[in-house]
Amino acid sequence: MTALVTGAAGFIGSALCERLLAQGEEIYGVDCFTPFYAPAYKHANLRSLLAHPRFTLHEVDLRATDVGSLLVDVDVVYHLAAQPGVRASWEDFPTYVEHNIVATQRLLDALQAHGGEKRMIFASSSSVYGDGVSMSSTESDVPRPHSPYGVTKLAAEQLCAAYGANFGVHTVLLRYFTVYGPRQRPDMGIHRLIEAALRSVPFPRFGDGSHVRSFTFVEDVVDGTIAAASADVAPGSVINIAGGESTTISQLITLVEELTGRVIDVDRRPAQPGDVHRTDGQIERAARWLGWRPRIGLRAGVAQQVSWHRRLLAEANSGEEHVLDQKIG
Repeated sequence: MTALVTGAAGFIGSALCERLLAQGEEIYGVDCFTPFYAPAYKHANLRSLLAHPRFTLHEVDLRATDVGSLLVDVDVVYHLAAQPGVRASWEDFPTYVEHNIVATQRLLDALQAHGGEKRMIFASSSSVYGDGVSMSSTESDVPRPHSPYGVTKLAAEQLCAAYGANFGVHTVLLRYFTVYGPRQRPDMGIHRLIEAALRSVPFPRFGDGSHVRSFTFVEDVVDGTIAAASADVAPGSVINIAGGESTTISQLITLVEELTGRVIDVDRRPAQPGDVHRTDGQIERAARWLGWRPRIGLRAGVAQQVSWHRRLLAEANSGEEHVLDQKIG
Protein backbone atom coordinates (compact mmCIF):
# COMPACT_ATOMS: atom_id res chain seq x y z
CA MET A 1 0.00 0.00 0.00
CA THR A 2 0.95 3.63 -0.47
CA ALA A 3 0.06 6.17 2.20
CA LEU A 4 0.05 9.96 2.33
CA VAL A 5 0.96 11.25 5.80
CA THR A 6 0.44 14.96 6.45
CA GLY A 7 2.42 16.42 9.32
CA ALA A 8 5.03 13.73 8.61
CA ALA A 9 7.85 15.63 10.33
CA GLY A 10 5.92 16.07 13.55
CA PHE A 11 6.02 14.08 16.78
CA ILE A 12 3.24 11.60 15.96
CA GLY A 13 3.56 11.83 12.18
CA SER A 14 7.20 10.78 12.11
CA ALA A 15 6.50 7.83 14.43
CA LEU A 16 3.62 6.78 12.19
CA CYS A 17 5.81 6.98 9.08
CA GLU A 18 8.50 4.83 10.68
CA ARG A 19 5.97 2.14 11.59
CA LEU A 20 4.36 2.13 8.15
CA LEU A 21 7.76 1.78 6.48
CA ALA A 22 8.58 -1.11 8.79
CA GLN A 23 5.38 -2.78 7.59
CA GLY A 24 6.52 -2.48 3.99
CA GLU A 25 4.41 0.46 2.84
CA GLU A 26 5.49 3.32 0.63
CA ILE A 27 5.08 6.76 2.20
CA TYR A 28 4.59 10.21 0.79
CA GLY A 29 5.17 12.64 3.64
CA VAL A 30 3.88 16.22 3.66
CA ASP A 31 5.01 18.99 5.98
CA CYS A 32 5.33 22.77 5.70
CA PHE A 33 7.52 23.21 8.81
CA THR A 34 5.46 25.87 10.56
CA PRO A 35 7.49 27.83 13.15
CA PHE A 36 5.29 26.96 16.16
CA TYR A 37 8.44 25.48 17.68
CA ALA A 38 12.03 25.24 16.44
CA PRO A 39 12.04 23.54 13.01
CA ALA A 40 15.23 21.74 14.08
CA TYR A 41 13.05 19.34 16.09
CA LYS A 42 11.15 18.34 12.96
CA HIS A 43 14.29 17.99 10.88
CA ALA A 44 15.70 15.68 13.58
CA ASN A 45 12.49 13.60 13.42
CA LEU A 46 13.08 13.08 9.71
CA ARG A 47 16.65 11.78 9.86
CA SER A 48 15.91 8.08 9.50
CA LEU A 49 12.94 8.66 7.20
CA LEU A 50 14.88 10.64 4.60
CA ALA A 51 17.39 7.81 4.34
CA HIS A 52 14.66 5.28 3.52
CA PRO A 53 14.08 4.42 -0.16
CA ARG A 54 10.30 4.14 0.28
CA PHE A 55 9.85 7.58 1.87
CA THR A 56 9.38 10.77 -0.14
CA LEU A 57 9.01 14.17 1.51
CA HIS A 58 6.94 16.95 -0.05
CA GLU A 59 7.67 20.24 1.69
CA VAL A 60 4.42 21.97 0.76
CA ASP A 61 1.60 23.89 2.44
CA LEU A 62 -1.80 22.25 2.16
CA ARG A 63 -3.41 25.70 2.13
CA ALA A 64 -1.81 26.57 -1.20
CA THR A 65 -0.45 23.52 -3.02
CA ASP A 66 -2.22 21.37 -5.63
CA VAL A 67 -3.51 18.83 -3.12
CA GLY A 68 -4.98 16.58 -5.79
CA SER A 69 -1.55 15.85 -7.23
CA LEU A 70 -0.45 14.49 -3.86
CA LEU A 71 -3.18 11.85 -3.94
CA VAL A 72 -2.19 10.14 -7.18
CA ASP A 73 -1.44 6.43 -6.52
CA VAL A 74 -2.24 6.89 -2.79
CA ASP A 75 -4.40 4.24 -1.08
CA VAL A 76 -4.95 5.87 2.31
CA VAL A 77 -4.44 9.32 3.81
CA TYR A 78 -3.37 9.96 7.40
CA HIS A 79 -4.13 13.63 8.06
CA LEU A 80 -2.08 14.63 11.10
CA ALA A 81 -1.01 18.11 10.00
CA ALA A 82 -2.36 20.87 12.25
CA GLN A 83 -1.50 23.97 14.19
CA PRO A 84 -1.23 22.68 17.79
CA GLY A 85 -1.47 24.42 21.14
CA VAL A 86 -4.47 25.29 23.30
CA ARG A 87 -3.03 28.38 24.97
CA ALA A 88 -1.45 29.83 21.83
CA SER A 89 -4.73 29.55 19.94
CA TRP A 90 -6.11 32.60 21.78
CA GLU A 91 -3.37 34.77 20.29
CA ASP A 92 -3.58 34.00 16.56
CA PHE A 93 -6.92 32.44 15.73
CA PRO A 94 -6.68 33.07 11.94
CA THR A 95 -3.58 30.85 11.77
CA TYR A 96 -5.49 28.03 13.49
CA VAL A 97 -8.42 28.46 11.11
CA GLU A 98 -6.09 28.28 8.11
CA HIS A 99 -4.05 25.25 9.18
CA ASN A 100 -6.76 23.25 10.95
CA ILE A 101 -9.90 24.03 8.95
CA VAL A 102 -8.98 25.40 5.52
CA ALA A 103 -6.19 22.86 4.95
CA THR A 104 -8.53 20.02 5.94
CA GLN A 105 -11.28 21.29 3.62
CA ARG A 106 -8.86 21.45 0.68
CA LEU A 107 -7.75 17.88 1.38
CA LEU A 108 -11.36 16.67 1.56
CA ASP A 109 -12.14 18.50 -1.67
CA ALA A 110 -9.25 16.71 -3.39
CA LEU A 111 -10.43 13.36 -2.04
CA GLN A 112 -13.90 14.06 -3.41
CA ALA A 113 -12.40 14.83 -6.82
CA HIS A 114 -10.67 11.44 -6.73
CA GLY A 115 -14.04 9.73 -6.35
CA GLY A 116 -14.06 9.44 -2.57
CA GLU A 117 -12.66 5.90 -2.63
CA LYS A 118 -9.54 6.73 -0.62
CA ARG A 119 -10.01 6.55 3.14
CA MET A 120 -8.73 9.41 5.31
CA ILE A 121 -7.81 9.02 8.97
CA PHE A 122 -8.21 12.41 10.63
CA ALA A 123 -6.26 13.16 13.80
CA SER A 124 -8.63 15.08 16.02
CA SER A 125 -8.22 15.89 19.70
CA SER A 126 -9.79 15.43 23.12
CA SER A 127 -9.94 19.24 23.14
CA VAL A 128 -13.23 19.04 21.25
CA TYR A 129 -14.93 17.78 24.44
CA GLY A 130 -14.05 20.87 26.47
CA ASP A 131 -14.56 20.98 30.21
CA GLY A 132 -17.34 18.39 30.21
CA VAL A 133 -19.47 17.38 33.13
CA SER A 134 -18.80 13.65 32.77
CA MET A 135 -15.83 12.06 34.52
CA SER A 136 -14.83 10.24 31.35
CA SER A 137 -15.75 11.41 27.86
CA THR A 138 -17.54 9.14 25.41
CA GLU A 139 -17.87 9.75 21.68
CA SER A 140 -21.61 10.38 22.09
CA ASP A 141 -21.03 13.33 24.44
CA VAL A 142 -21.96 16.72 22.99
CA PRO A 143 -18.66 18.51 22.20
CA ARG A 144 -18.17 21.87 23.94
CA PRO A 145 -14.68 23.10 23.05
CA HIS A 146 -13.07 25.29 25.71
CA SER A 147 -10.47 26.94 23.44
CA PRO A 148 -10.11 28.27 19.89
CA TYR A 149 -7.88 25.27 19.12
CA GLY A 150 -10.68 22.90 20.15
CA VAL A 151 -13.16 24.87 18.06
CA THR A 152 -11.03 24.43 14.93
CA LYS A 153 -10.55 20.71 15.49
CA LEU A 154 -14.30 20.24 15.94
CA ALA A 155 -14.97 22.29 12.80
CA ALA A 156 -12.61 20.02 10.87
CA GLU A 157 -14.47 16.98 12.22
CA GLN A 158 -17.75 18.46 11.01
CA LEU A 159 -16.26 19.04 7.56
CA CYS A 160 -15.25 15.38 7.40
CA ALA A 161 -18.79 14.37 8.29
CA ALA A 162 -20.27 16.76 5.71
CA TYR A 163 -18.06 15.48 2.90
CA GLY A 164 -18.98 11.94 3.85
CA ALA A 165 -22.71 12.61 3.89
CA ASN A 166 -22.73 14.62 0.67
CA PHE A 167 -20.01 13.05 -1.45
CA GLY A 168 -19.20 9.67 0.11
CA VAL A 169 -15.70 10.63 1.26
CA HIS A 170 -14.73 7.96 3.80
CA THR A 171 -13.13 9.41 6.92
CA VAL A 172 -12.42 8.01 10.38
CA LEU A 173 -12.02 10.59 13.15
CA LEU A 174 -9.64 9.74 15.99
CA ARG A 175 -9.71 11.88 19.11
CA TYR A 176 -6.21 11.66 20.59
CA PHE A 177 -5.78 12.21 24.34
CA THR A 178 -2.52 13.95 25.43
CA VAL A 179 0.09 12.02 23.46
CA TYR A 180 3.58 11.65 24.95
CA GLY A 181 6.78 9.68 24.44
CA PRO A 182 10.18 10.09 22.75
CA ARG A 183 10.30 13.11 20.40
CA GLN A 184 7.35 14.79 22.11
CA ARG A 185 6.88 18.43 21.07
CA PRO A 186 8.94 20.83 23.21
CA ASP A 187 5.90 22.89 24.23
CA MET A 188 4.14 19.90 25.83
CA GLY A 189 4.01 19.26 29.55
CA ILE A 190 5.96 16.02 29.97
CA HIS A 191 8.74 17.32 27.70
CA ARG A 192 9.06 20.49 29.75
CA LEU A 193 8.83 18.55 33.00
CA ILE A 194 11.62 16.12 32.15
CA GLU A 195 13.80 18.93 30.84
CA ALA A 196 13.22 20.87 34.07
CA ALA A 197 14.35 17.85 36.09
CA LEU A 198 17.43 17.02 34.02
CA ARG A 199 18.57 20.60 33.46
CA SER A 200 17.71 21.81 37.00
CA VAL A 201 15.47 24.65 35.81
CA PRO A 202 12.00 25.60 37.15
CA PHE A 203 8.92 23.87 35.75
CA PRO A 204 5.94 26.18 35.17
CA ARG A 205 2.88 24.49 36.66
CA PHE A 206 -0.35 26.18 35.64
CA GLY A 207 -3.10 25.73 38.21
CA ASP A 208 -2.99 23.91 41.53
CA GLY A 209 -1.79 20.55 40.17
CA SER A 210 -5.17 18.83 40.44
CA HIS A 211 -5.82 18.87 36.67
CA VAL A 212 -6.32 15.32 35.36
CA ARG A 213 -5.00 14.04 32.05
CA SER A 214 -5.31 10.73 30.21
CA PHE A 215 -1.79 10.39 28.82
CA THR A 216 -1.42 8.17 25.75
CA PHE A 217 1.93 6.74 24.64
CA VAL A 218 2.86 7.60 21.07
CA GLU A 219 3.36 4.00 19.91
CA ASP A 220 -0.12 3.13 21.18
CA VAL A 221 -1.50 6.07 19.20
CA VAL A 222 0.28 4.77 16.10
CA ASP A 223 -1.29 1.34 16.67
CA GLY A 224 -4.79 2.82 16.79
CA THR A 225 -4.20 5.09 13.82
CA ILE A 226 -3.04 2.25 11.57
CA ALA A 227 -5.90 0.01 12.75
CA ALA A 228 -8.39 2.69 11.69
CA ALA A 229 -7.17 2.51 8.09
CA SER A 230 -8.50 -1.01 7.56
CA ALA A 231 -11.24 -1.36 10.19
CA ASP A 232 -14.78 -2.11 9.05
CA VAL A 233 -16.31 1.12 10.32
CA ALA A 234 -18.83 3.53 8.85
CA PRO A 235 -17.68 6.77 7.22
CA GLY A 236 -17.45 9.59 9.75
CA SER A 237 -16.93 7.26 12.72
CA VAL A 238 -15.54 9.02 15.81
CA ILE A 239 -13.23 7.05 18.10
CA ASN A 240 -11.36 7.97 21.27
CA ILE A 241 -7.68 7.02 21.44
CA ALA A 242 -6.92 7.41 25.14
CA GLY A 243 -4.29 5.94 27.41
CA GLY A 244 -6.72 4.41 29.84
CA GLU A 245 -4.64 5.59 32.81
CA SER A 246 -5.38 9.05 34.17
CA THR A 247 -3.26 11.04 36.60
CA THR A 248 -3.08 14.51 38.09
CA ILE A 249 -0.31 16.93 37.19
CA SER A 250 0.96 16.73 40.77
CA GLN A 251 1.18 12.93 40.52
CA LEU A 252 2.99 13.29 37.20
CA ILE A 253 5.55 15.61 38.75
CA THR A 254 6.21 13.04 41.47
CA LEU A 255 6.58 10.28 38.87
CA VAL A 256 9.16 12.25 36.87
CA GLU A 257 11.07 13.01 40.07
CA GLU A 258 11.21 9.28 40.84
CA LEU A 259 12.31 8.32 37.33
CA THR A 260 14.98 11.02 37.05
CA GLY A 261 16.14 10.98 40.67
CA ARG A 262 15.82 14.77 40.73
CA VAL A 263 13.69 17.17 42.77
CA ILE A 264 11.80 19.53 40.46
CA ASP A 265 11.56 23.23 41.25
CA VAL A 266 7.89 23.98 40.59
CA ASP A 267 7.09 27.50 39.43
CA ARG A 268 3.44 27.90 40.48
CA ARG A 269 1.35 29.95 38.06
CA PRO A 270 -2.37 30.65 37.62
CA ALA A 271 -4.48 28.36 35.46
CA GLN A 272 -4.60 29.52 31.85
CA PRO A 273 -7.60 30.23 29.60
CA GLY A 274 -8.57 27.15 27.63
CA ASP A 275 -7.07 24.65 30.08
CA VAL A 276 -9.71 22.09 31.03
CA HIS A 277 -9.69 20.45 34.44
CA ARG A 278 -10.01 16.90 33.19
CA THR A 279 -9.40 14.95 29.97
CA ASP A 280 -10.28 11.30 30.33
CA GLY A 281 -11.73 9.16 27.56
CA GLN A 282 -13.68 5.93 27.37
CA ILE A 283 -12.11 3.50 24.89
CA GLU A 284 -14.78 0.81 24.54
CA ARG A 285 -15.49 1.93 20.96
CA ALA A 286 -11.80 1.65 20.01
CA ALA A 287 -11.64 -1.82 21.54
CA ARG A 288 -14.79 -2.99 19.75
CA TRP A 289 -14.29 -1.33 16.36
CA LEU A 290 -10.51 -1.30 16.03
CA GLY A 291 -9.47 -4.15 18.31
CA TRP A 292 -7.33 -1.53 20.07
CA ARG A 293 -6.33 -1.03 23.66
CA PRO A 294 -3.25 0.82 24.99
CA ARG A 295 -0.30 -1.43 25.75
CA ILE A 296 2.13 0.95 27.48
CA GLY A 297 1.43 2.11 31.02
CA LEU A 298 2.29 5.63 32.15
CA ARG A 299 5.35 4.72 34.23
CA ALA A 300 6.88 2.61 31.45
CA GLY A 301 6.10 5.24 28.83
CA VAL A 302 7.52 8.16 30.81
CA ALA A 303 10.62 6.05 31.54
CA GLN A 304 11.14 5.67 27.78
CA GLN A 305 10.80 9.41 27.30
CA VAL A 306 13.24 10.11 30.14
CA SER A 307 15.77 7.83 28.45
CA TRP A 308 15.34 9.75 25.19
CA HIS A 309 15.95 13.08 26.94
CA ARG A 310 19.02 11.70 28.71
CA ARG A 311 20.48 10.50 25.41
CA LEU A 312 19.97 13.87 23.76
CA LEU A 313 21.49 15.72 26.68
CA ALA A 314 24.50 13.41 26.58
CA GLU A 315 24.95 14.27 22.90
CA ALA A 316 24.66 17.98 23.68
CA ASN A 317 27.17 17.72 26.52
CA SER A 318 29.61 15.96 24.23
CA GLY A 319 29.73 19.06 22.08
CA GLU A 320 27.30 17.95 19.39
CA GLU A 321 24.74 20.54 18.38
CA HIS A 322 21.29 19.24 19.10
CA VAL A 323 17.66 20.26 18.96
CA LEU A 324 17.40 20.52 22.76
CA ASP A 325 19.68 23.54 22.56
CA GLN A 326 17.20 25.28 20.24
CA LYS A 327 14.96 27.95 21.64
CA ILE A 328 11.40 26.78 22.21
CA GLY A 329 8.92 29.18 20.67
